[in-house]
Amino acid sequence: MFSNASNFVQGVDLSFAIILGISVFFLVSITAVMIYFVIKYNRKRNPTASNIHGNNRLEIIWTVIPTILVLVMFYFGWMGYKPMRSVPKDAIPIKAYGQMWKWSFEYANGKMSDTLFVPKDKPVKLDLISRDVLHSFYIPAFRIKEDVVPGRENMLWFIGQEEGQYNIFCAEYCGDRHSYMLSKVSVLPESEYTRWYNDTTASADHPGLVVLKKNACISCHSLDGSKIVGPSFKGVWGKTETVITNDAEREITIDEAYIKHSIVEPNADVVKGFNKGLMISYKDLVSEKEMNDIIEYIKTLK
Repeated sequence: MFSNASNFVQGVDLSFAIILGISVFFLVSITAVMIYFVIKYNRKRNPTASNIHGNNRLEIIWTVIPTILVLVMFYFGWMGYKPMRSVPKDAIPIKAYGQMWKWSFEYANGKMSDTLFVPKDKPVKLDLISRDVLHSFYIPAFRIKEDVVPGRENMLWFIGQEEGQYNIFCAEYCGDRHSYMLSKVSVLPESEYTRWYNDTTASADHPGLVVLKKNACISCHSLDGSKIVGPSFKGVWGKTETVITNDAEREITIDEAYIKHSIVEPNADVVKGFNKGLMISYKDLVSEKEMNDIIEYIKTLK
């Protein structure tokens, strides 16, 4: 508790400490009263039951005190929550994409990364976008969590106040490999962040692999022949497969036309043995050039 990783830690931890303290107080108090009553009013000491009449003073006390304590908890909770919705005008805008099963981040200059890079002591605003199902963006060390809902705008902001790397989780169950949806936020000195932001050096990876990584394709399709959620890309080019089309089986050859069709309409021809409906259409997410890059890369995985 009470670290300084982000600007929200102090307020959130204080709220939790107060709520925890009040909860412990009631737990101990109520338990003590129960034990006292069990001892004082047991059958040996009170063989004959007697009526207990109302006590206005007692009823006022046990109504007023809990009300005050609930209002105290609300006050500190509200004071911790309110700043989270007030984004500074100079906050750095970054788009955070959630999809099965990966986080990716897009910066104002078009640069993409799997790790969230932010400058120390600068406000950062994340626009949260889901490409498929419901996710939840969670950085425990920063005490921030927001749902990432398909078709709905949402955001969060923070200031990273200590250099280092911190875990990013998905806190909403989103499918078979939900627990693999991990990333990092890296808080850098401003000068180091600026160098990274302005570095336009092309990746050494094959262009097709870059596209696959960017769109989280390898979260479901392995590159080494192992079975995950979907068929592996290794050795698939030119292979004859049995697919399910309109509930009927048929054989096809994995070629350029099939791969492009599967990117645009992934549930039209599903390879036998795999589930339908898990993959979204990438029609508006992958360009024609990127499709060709993917195909050229798949050809190399023999």
